[in-house]
Amino acid sequence: MNRLIAAASAAVMSLSLAAGAASAQDFRALAQQDLQAARDALAANHPAAVIPGAPGEAFRNWIDAGYQDALGRVGRVNSGGSHAYLLRYYANGFRDSNTAIRPTYEGQGPFFAIGWPGVTTAWRNGEYVVSYVKPGVRNLPPVGSTLVKCGDKTAAELAEERLDRWEGDLTTEAGRVRTAPYLLWNRNNPFTGGVPSLCSFKVGRRDREFQMQPQPADAASLEAAYRATVYVPPATPLAVETVNGRPWVHVHSLADDAGWDAFFAAVEAQLPAIRGSQGLVIDLRGADGSSLNATSRGYGLANRIWTPEFTVSRQPEAGSITYRATPANRQWFVDTLGRMQADPRFVQESSAVIDQTQAIVAAFDSALAANQATFTMPGRPSVPDTGAANPVAGPVVVLVDAGCSGGCLDTLDLLARLPNVRLAGSTTAEDTIFIEPTVLRLPSNYAELTYGHKAWTTRQRGNDAPYTPTQGLAYSGDAADETAVRAWVASLFQ
Repeated sequence: MNRLIAAASAAVMSLSLAAGAASAQDFRALAQQDLQAARDALAANHPAAVIPGAPGEAFRNWIDAGYQDALGRVGRVNSGGSHAYLLRYYANGFRDSNTAIRPTYEGQGPFFAIGWPGVTTAWRNGEYVVSYVKPGVRNLPPVGSTLVKCGDKTAAELAEERLDRWEGDLTTEAGRVRTAPYLLWNRNNPFTGGVPSLCSFKVGRRDREFQMQPQPADAASLEAAYRATVYVPPATPLAVETVNGRPWVHVHSLADDAGWDAFFAAVEAQLPAIRGSQGLVIDLRGADGSSLNATSRGYGLANRIWTPEFTVSRQPEAGSITYRATPANRQWFVDTLGRMQADPRFVQESSAVIDQTQAIVAAFDSALAANQATFTMPGRPSVPDTGAANPVAGPVVVLVDAGCSGGCLDTLDLLARLPNVRLAGSTTAEDTIFIEPTVLRLPSNYAELTYGHKAWTTRQRGNDAPYTPTQGLAYSGDAADETAVRAWVASLFQ
């Protein structure tokens, strides 16, 4: 696990820049300042800018090209929402899952729109398929029909114009899944327009045109439409229940505040059943792994089910880490080291991490003194097989989807190497090799830039490579139909 130092840190470093002369209401000027600050920080500190090779090629190309592209659109920024959209456009253009620009205030949320046609689409099997039709609205395409075009744009062209970079990264399967509900919605993005007016759908064997009439964007209908389209984790994301005669371990969040103590206690209390010959399901759908301790939470679950003695030799090789040698990146480790040393419990329990962090700071000093652009540190060595017996007697299905990201993928790196484990469901999110976040407050104070400041160049899983279930283990049905999902999972044990 090469996220150890980030997980150990109480919080990532947040750098603040002066807001300058721009008024808080002059969002156009604020957008220009924020774009400039983000561009300069990434060019000066991101490892992809100086580490050669394919993983950083798109990143390097977009630093300036994307900056100029975004500047060319800044004239349409007239609100906090449009400011956020333009910064997101620039960040998503890096095609780097660990680079993001997010508002520092509460955003619009996944169910937000100011207008919609009463129809919502899902991304299924390479097409945009109607997943929800508002009850009572007439003359709309039925659920299951496929979007062909709107006006003179194909469904693919429409998605690229309205969704790509604005809502997510459409070069990835997970990005298409997560953004699909918004294809026909008006999300108050001035760069992409409102509800399309005339669209063609394939209904059965023939194409039919439908007039898209904007409908009132009431919150209840939008939420129902979204929930009918994309899997949404339950209010209690961590739980153990019995489904179809076998334990079903729910891990729909890897956030620090998800209730881990009670959950781990429940897992430990039910270990005899979880390890039984009937098998078990570990459900990682929707498990956002962006929190600092996400990887350690996932490994903690695996260690409780299989024991640390069994998993330790099956963990993927850590390999080496390449650091970009800049004063700002060095300062992140200095600040992190200070927080570690100020925590008596951490000093007592994690002295090895403190020693490692001190060695990294020293390596930064040497590299900066020698005017080196980068330096490399070895990772944790692999551990020989301990000979421990596998305590899990039955088959294991690990259920995943597009919501499994970050530390969830690190967890899969381990689970996929354990015996009798099969990965099922749909394609996960992707995870860049540029890891461990620096968080930078941008000049407006309305947004923060997040980026990975070191490169895991030797990681066995490739850069931005998702996990994709193999044939026979890929679910192609309605992801929001929980009854159908559970019946399908049960069939995998037959």
